[in-house]
Amino acid sequence: MNAEAPPTPADQAAKKALVVGIVGLAALGVGAILDKTQFFRSYLLAFLFFLGLPLGSLALQLLHNLTGGGWGFAIKPVLRAGTRTLWLMVALFTPLCFGVHDLYEWSHADVVAADPVLQHKSPYLNTPFFLARSIFYLVMWVALAWWTGRIWRNYADRAETALGRRLRKVSAPALAMYCLTMSFAAVDWGMSLEPHWFSTIYGMHFIVGQALSVMCLSIIMLHFLMRRPDFARLVKEKQLHDLGNLLFAFVMLWAYVSFSQYLIIWSGNLPEETPWYLHRTAHGWQAVSLLLVLFHFAVPFLLLLSRKNKRHGERLWKIAAFLLALRFVDLVWVVVPAFHPHGFFLHWMDGAAAVGMGGLWAWNFRRQMRHTRAPLEDKGQLRTGYAELKTS
Repeated sequence: MNAEAPPTPADQAAKKALVVGIVGLAALGVGAILDKTQFFRSYLLAFLFFLGLPLGSLALQLLHNLTGGGWGFAIKPVLRAGTRTLWLMVALFTPLCFGVHDLYEWSHADVVAADPVLQHKSPYLNTPFFLARSIFYLVMWVALAWWTGRIWRNYADRAETALGRRLRKVSAPALAMYCLTMSFAAVDWGMSLEPHWFSTIYGMHFIVGQALSVMCLSIIMLHFLMRRPDFARLVKEKQLHDLGNLLFAFVMLWAYVSFSQYLIIWSGNLPEETPWYLHRTAHGWQAVSLLLVLFHFAVPFLLLLSRKNKRHGERLWKIAAFLLALRFVDLVWVVVPAFHPHGFFLHWMDGAAAVGMGGLWAWNFRRQMRHTRAPLEDKGQLRTGYAELKTS
């Protein structure tokens, strides 16, 4: 009888993450008893961040299906594993269905009755329609992930040119559908926290943020995967340089979208729009704004200008890890002032929700990564596609 293989360090880390996640969620459960409203606020913040990881993985897979390139083949195992965690996030959405009244002022009939603006928006902003739309988004994302994943698996098995063309044809409308549904989801779950305010760039801010988060995660995971000989012999400086360039591009795109929204709203100087930025640039939140300008844009921008940093795996993954942490700070800056517009505020449940959900997600991600193979180890070896990785 064959002895079981000893657990790897990654398996041990995943078990620890699961334990930490359970402890964090247990603490969050105690917090729900003490302060139900704060529980839902903290839970929403964590959910929006970790939902971005499977959705960003799906988006980058679709983008690579359309564009090709060695960079996508190098991180394909990470993206596929990340996308498979979408089922977990769908399950974790369930508690938010019971928190609509605690999160959104437009769900209060008395508030709507006294506010002409909310009355005008009530055909869209009402609880039954909100929940129906939310379920539609989740079902659509799962369907897109399953559909494109099924075609990819067939392509990986047989490496047929016809399947490759079909994959590209499917990926174009799938990517468009992701962008459309994520824009509406960002409006529903995030922007409607302050229903008098509006921005046409808000959804794009979430989409770019999700892509940036997953690019960071992919670079971090690739650094550790390259300790495996099968990955190390294929992923070279050229692929790291490409990933570094893409990380640089997403940092710049995030800055462009963020500054464009600020410039348009501030130059318009409308009373319905400017309070959103006033709440985030005063009463302690200005320090977070400065932190994001410096360390979410300026410092990574300067570091990623260097060709050496983008080709040096040890440096690149540390830059990516730093940026991934700043992604959560950015989401805090976007979401939390909606609940506390008159002063900087963080609650211990914000941390408990992030740790709890993060531990659970990391454990599930490791389960999905357990059977990853190096790029050229898929059944059909994708001679028509993975040759790009081998020769680039």
